[in-house]
Amino acid sequence: MGLDFLLYCAIQASLQAGEAIMSVYNSDILVELKEDKSPLTLADKKSNEVITNLLKDTPYPILSEEGKSIPYSERKDWERFWLIDPLDGTKEFIKRNGEFTVNIALIENGIPIIGVIYVPVTDYLYFASKERGAYLVSDHNLEFEFEMQVENSKPAQELKILQHSGDKLPLKKKARPFTAVASRSHLSPDTENYLNTLKEKHGEVEMISSGSSLKLCLVAEGKADVYPRLAPTMEWDTAAGQAIAECAGKKVTDFNTGLPLTYNKENLLNPSFIVQ
Repeated sequence: MGLDFLLYCAIQASLQAGEAIMSVYNSDILVELKEDKSPLTLADKKSNEVITNLLKDTPYPILSEEGKSIPYSERKDWERFWLIDPLDGTKEFIKRNGEFTVNIALIENGIPIIGVIYVPVTDYLYFASKERGAYLVSDHNLEFEFEMQVENSKPAQELKILQHSGDKLPLKKKARPFTAVASRSHLSPDTENYLNTLKEKHGEVEMISSGSSLKLCLVAEGKADVYPRLAPTMEWDTAAGQAIAECAGKKVTDFNTGLPLTYNKENLLNPSFIVQ
């Protein structure tokens, strides 16, 4: 299957997952705790079901935050697979601040080659592929007639419409101070120390706080210059954002080695990293 068709599938899945999430967001939110004490809502479950139902008809397996128990012995030989976070920023969802996303990435030999991030509350859609580059569509009220069974020219046509209705990333940079983006819910002492070194180097440093994968998107857009993450994240937190950032000409690298983040490791925990 071509990348256009797979990107089209991922966009469709993210939009439909967003609808499922908003059906819960606009009602009473009941919160469960998973084994690691992180929160889980009906929206996480509904979004995961929608995405997996749409992507299961593609040739590639799915690794999701809500289905992460697949043993390494089974997934280590995957050349291509979907890596999804059906609701990134569950804490932001519970706070109802709108800063949560649907993240879908296609991984090839450990590298994200497609990334889709959808923000249900603002209706912002970020998407990227190695073939097309990275785009932001902030008004994409387009009707899609989606057929998983047939690969034809329609995905390419629809993607072209989306591209023309959106903006290629990064956006034109406006005059502003050096800007760093940090987590709204997680700011480790190491991150604070790193931000202090930026202030010593650049003098004035403007800070932007944001939740979920939106932090990577802010760098991809060009609204921020750097996003340091020196606290734990998982692979599904970053894969889609990395694809979008890299297709926008940015880098997402291990903070200590300078090498790009890779995926489908035996341990799905990311190292500390920096986006710039």
